[in-house]
Amino acid sequence: MPARGKATIRDVACRAGVSTATVSRVLSNHGPVSEDVRMRVQQAIHALGYRPNRIARSFRTQRSNFIGLIISDVENPFYTSLVRAVEDTAYAQGYSLLLCNSDEDVEKERAYIQFMADERVAGVIGSPASEQETSFAPLFDAGIPVVSVDRRSLRTPVDTVLLDNLASARDLTRYLIARGHRRIAAILPNLSITSGRERLAGFVQAMQEAGLPVDPALICEGKGFEAFGMQAMRHLLGLSDPPTAVFAGNNLITLGVLKALQERGLRMAEDIEVAGHDEMPWMSLLAKPIIVAAQPIREMGQRAMDLLLARMNGDAQPPREVKLPPRLVVHQQLNATAKAAACGEARR
Repeated sequence: MPARGKATIRDVACRAGVSTATVSRVLSNHGPVSEDVRMRVQQAIHALGYRPNRIARSFRTQRSNFIGLIISDVENPFYTSLVRAVEDTAYAQGYSLLLCNSDEDVEKERAYIQFMADERVAGVIGSPASEQETSFAPLFDAGIPVVSVDRRSLRTPVDTVLLDNLASARDLTRYLIARGHRRIAAILPNLSITSGRERLAGFVQAMQEAGLPVDPALICEGKGFEAFGMQAMRHLLGLSDPPTAVFAGNNLITLGVLKALQERGLRMAEDIEVAGHDEMPWMSLLAKPIIVAAQPIREMGQRAMDLLLARMNGDAQPPREVKLPPRLVVHQQLNATAKAAACGEARR
C-alpha cells in the first residue's frame, strides 16, 4: 500500500476496483458514474489520502484546449522541428501542447498514453516506439482521437503521416552505387519501427536492382542515436573487408558515423563516402560533400494536426495514410568565392 499522501490515481482505481478513467470522472464530476461507484472511489481517495495534481486537474477542466504529443527523442532535431510544426498549427486553432518524450521505450510510452487518456486531452499525435507493441487503445476507450506521425501503429490503426522511407533509402543507395561503390553498409534505426524497416527495404531494393550482394555483415540495426552510429561505424571499420560507403539511416546516426570517421582520421568522400538521412544545420559546414534525404518535416506536422482536427470535429472515415516524398540534397562547405557571393547577396 502506498504511503499516505503518495498515492496515485492508479492506486485509487485499484482500491476502488474501477478504471482510472472512472476515477477521473469522479474527480472532475463530469460523465456518468453510479452513486455506488462514486462512493467507492471517494472512500478510496480518503483511505489513501490521495491528492489530485493541481495542474492535471486544470487539464481536465480545459480538456478541449490541450493536444498530447508523444515523440521518441526531443533532442533529435527532426522531432524538435516536428514539435514546432505541430505547435504552430495547434496554436493557430486555439490549442496548446502537452509534450512527452518516450526515449523509444515502449513501457514509458505506455505510461504516457495512459496519462493522456486519464487527463482527457482533446487529441493525441504520437510517433510510436514500436509498430507491433505500441497500443493507443486507452485513448480510443476514452474517446480521444489519435494520429500517428513518422511511424505506423499496427496494433491500433489510426490516421498516419509518413515519409516515403523506401524511396528515400533506395535513392540514396542508388546515388552511392552510381558513384562506383559496390561494398555498401547500412546503419539503421530499429527495424521494429516504420522508418527502420522501410529504409532497409529501400537499401536492399537498390542493391538488388544493381545486381550487388546484400552482405548481412554490413547491416547494423539499433536505437537511432548518435552513440549507436559511432559504435556501428567502428565495428564496420574493424572488418577485414570494410565498406567503401555507408548509408546512415537517420540524422543522429549520421553524426555518430562522422565522429567515428574523424576518430580514425579517415577522410569523408575520399576514404569512405557517406549518404545520410535527414538534414541537420551543421551539414553545410562540412569540408567534404554529403548527400542526404531531406524530409518535409513542417508539412508532416501540419498534415498530422489537420487530420487530428478533422477527427476531433467528428470525421468518421476509415484511417488514412499520407505518404510524403523525400528530397535529395547535397551539402558541402561554401568555398571562398561562394561565401563572398553569398555575403554580397545578403547585403543587397
